[in-house]
Amino acid sequence: MKTLKFLLTATLLFTLFSCSDKGGKRKTADYSLVKKELNLQGETATKYDAITSKYDQERKAFRETQGEKPDRVVLFSKMEEIQKKQDGEIAALLNAEQMKVYERFVEKNTRKRPRYNDALLARIENEAGLDQTQMQVVNAANNAFEKAYHEAHDVYHGNNDLAAEYWTKYDTQRKAAIEKALTPEQYAAFLTVVKDVKPSNRSEK
Repeated sequence: MKTLKFLLTATLLFTLFSCSDKGGKRKTADYSLVKKELNLQGETATKYDAITSKYDQERKAFRETQGEKPDRVVLFSKMEEIQKKQDGEIAALLNAEQMKVYERFVEKNTRKRPRYNDALLARIENEAGLDQTQMQVVNAANNAFEKAYHEAHDVYHGNNDLAAEYWTKYDTQRKAAIEKALTPEQYAAFLTVVKDVKPSNRSEK
């Protein structure tokens, strides 16, 4: 019964978190802008251009397969996957100092998925001492949060303050669902892990 209750709680989130969605088009980062600061020369510059061009084309090609009204969770998940592949190839090309410059550019100019990432989820599981069933609830709540926030995009688009309001609203619901699956001690540990998580928050202009 306890397991069923946890899963029902998570399932209900997907009903509670609902809005309309109309598209997911967004200009990607222009990696040529950071090229001068990286002071790339010769073959290294050529390889950098080839890598960034390759992944820009992969982003474009995937977006074109998604139609006029893409699933924003699927879209941003794929963009994250492509970014990781690009970053891996760039890391093999640049030295440590150049990589710091590149990473700062990526952090500033790319959209992050509005969710607990894999590293944070691992910390939640370990530091709060959660079992598999509890983590299913955490993951379901996290997925529902991301879906709801993306689907509210048309409402908060271009308004950072309103985007932050929606983020906070859905984050409160995410935490409420998770709290039901945890003991008070586990929930306190969970809150400690996520205490610095705040709205990303650009409104995807």
